Amino acid sequence: MARIVFYEKPGCINNTRQKQLLQTSGHEVVACNLLTEPWTSARLQSFFKDLPLEQWFNPAAPRIKQGKLVPASLTEEEALAQMLQDPLLIRRPLMISEGRHLVGFDLAEVKAWVGLDQQDTNIDVETCRKSHTTPP
Repeated sequence: MARIVFYEKPGCINNTRQKQLLQTSGHEVVACNLLTEPWTSARLQSFFKDLPLEQWFNPAAPRIKQGKLVPASLTEEEALAQMLQDPLLIRRPLMISEGRHLVGFDLAEVKAWVGLDQQDTNIDVETCRKSHTTPP
């Protein structure tokens, strides 16, 4: 099975569920703290290269939910600068395995990428149901 570097927000219920799905499927998960990782624009860009800019962002991030930041109004450079300043803005998890970078946890995409024992690919293990009022 695959070895997956998994950048998460520690304590996030969804990230915990996602890691469990990977581990139950036989994968080795190396969990890293997304919030304290020394990101650069180039490293972040390597995850986002084929995605529309709006999909780079965590829609549950406080600044986005409060309307203080509108991703669609940003250039790529501005988006990356905002994420470097406030990592809660980054859509998670970020994952790396076998040289491929992946953003978010779409079950069908992850299943096609590394394989999952999860049969129902219609369940939502990405949307945060918790309200974020303060950063960790």
